[in-house]
Amino acid sequence: MIKMLAENLIGIEARLQINWVWLNASLQFAGWGLFSLLLAEVLRDTYHALCHQVNWLAKWHNKHHSAYRRDLSIVSLKIYQESQLYHDILESSLLLLVLLVIALIIQQPGLWLGVAYACTFLYGASVRYFQGKIDTDYNHLPGPLETIPSIWWVNRSYHWRHHFDDVNAYYSGVFPLVDKILGTGLSLKGKTIALTGASGALGQALAAELVKNNAKVVALTTNPEKLGEQVGVKVVPWQLGNEANLRNTLEKVDILIINHGINVYTSRTPEAINSSYEVNTFSALRLMDIFSTTVTGPQAKATKEIWVNTSEAEVSPALSPLYELSKRSLGDIITLKRLDGDCVIRKLILGPFKSQLNPYGVMSAQQVARAILFWARRDFRNIIVAINPLTYLLFPLKETSTSLYYRLFSRTAKSEPDLGNNSQKE
Repeated sequence: MIKMLAENLIGIEARLQINWVWLNASLQFAGWGLFSLLLAEVLRDTYHALCHQVNWLAKWHNKHHSAYRRDLSIVSLKIYQESQLYHDILESSLLLLVLLVIALIIQQPGLWLGVAYACTFLYGASVRYFQGKIDTDYNHLPGPLETIPSIWWVNRSYHWRHHFDDVNAYYSGVFPLVDKILGTGLSLKGKTIALTGASGALGQALAAELVKNNAKVVALTTNPEKLGEQVGVKVVPWQLGNEANLRNTLEKVDILIINHGINVYTSRTPEAINSSYEVNTFSALRLMDIFSTTVTGPQAKATKEIWVNTSEAEVSPALSPLYELSKRSLGDIITLKRLDGDCVIRKLILGPFKSQLNPYGVMSAQQVARAILFWARRDFRNIIVAINPLTYLLFPLKETSTSLYYRLFSRTAKSEPDLGNNSQKE
């Protein structure tokens, strides 16, 4: 009996050992395979970036850019096929060669996934060159742009910006990894950017940094007397409650930054409640709705954006209950509005910085402004600039769970033709 039990244990141990060997080999294959795919993307997009920096590469790559009109329709079949030969086939052949050499030298089976991945690019480019088909050229299919630029992969709207917004940005082809590394996921060059709260500490710091990035700034302020003349900045006065009067101005704006606010500190009077929500929540939402009506035209979804300073108060105490309540309400409604995808909406989750609203802030407005643009150029949709490490953990959890809840239990306005039939009244 003991002998049989010992033999069974040895058999089980042998099977477990075989399973561990198989598991280790599988994990190793998966790890090298993932590395090869990431390497392929980095090499491909790096070559693309070099095509815009090295003159002799640019001569070939420019054939690719000359093949498309603004709606991504091709200029002619001949020019399109030439662009496939001098750019797509050349690029994918070089990529395949480099990955093949790496796979042969390192001798890891998982690396052949990258080689196979490169083959798909070469095959698609060859079909487009020899047969003149555009079906596999997903990011260059003609027609209006119906979705906003994706944050997880390169879609048509994302890549359109490389052709017609700034050729020295948006280099990534499938996953925007290289653009996040290089800071080319959003170009501010030549953009018209409107900014509320422009007379405040952060507003003035943002305006200065935006000008440094070759943007044209429209300073929207209720206190124009506090702003002096500045090159690249146009001052436009406005009054709370008269947001609709800004529509003509906002039609010419690419990015609207909503940055104004009020802090009543410890007050909880009816007047304090009303002013907190009116300034921090409702005024911001009115501006967002007005700006959304200007997102028209076949390419507007690719270029129009809204940035909103909801602050760290979305997830952390600010020692000012009404400031927290009004900012959290704003943040939650923005999370809801994001689901409709009218345009890119970025949240600015900012910790305490020195300003009129918070004279005891730890960070400087200039530091915060530079950090905002650093992450915006890397296409982060939730830009956290805080000294509290918990914010970097709590906000993503809160935003993800809230967004999922809203997605499950709410519908886009386009799918609700008659709200009256779907609402409950008492």
